[in-house]
Amino acid sequence: MKAQWLLLVLASVLATGQGMIYTPCELAQQLQQLGLDGYAGYSLANWVCMAAHESSYNTQAIDYDSNGSADFGIFQINSAYWCQNGDESSANLCGISCSELLTNNLAPDVACAKTVVDNSWNGMGAWVAWRLYCQGQDLSGYLAGCDL
Repeated sequence: MKAQWLLLVLASVLATGQGMIYTPCELAQQLQQLGLDGYAGYSLANWVCMAAHESSYNTQAIDYDSNGSADFGIFQINSAYWCQNGDESSANLCGISCSELLTNNLAPDVACAKTVVDNSWNGMGAWVAWRLYCQGQDLSGYLAGCDL
């Protein structure tokens, strides 16, 4: 009976859970493969640090803001400017649905993050967490022990 219950729970999680929580090294490997290492002059460690403080490496993270918009995915990309969230008014500068940022496929997240960096006057400074916790800091610990 317990085995059947466990299988049922596992099947429901697998059916609905298309996201994941990465380890820093897993995320670094994915981001490197997707071309973020050195993108716009930012090291891979900057991206991993930012993801740590924005979403705790959780691809399904959603944070609702007081202005009615929300931040989505591993990089907490905002729906007011960068992605479309249902009927909400959005500039949708990345040209994607916000739900695309909630899966374990990081390609849409990376493409949109590149758009944010390219279209923000302050690059990665568009992310408050990056400014507070990563900018100008020793970030070597974020990639320590990673086989890159």
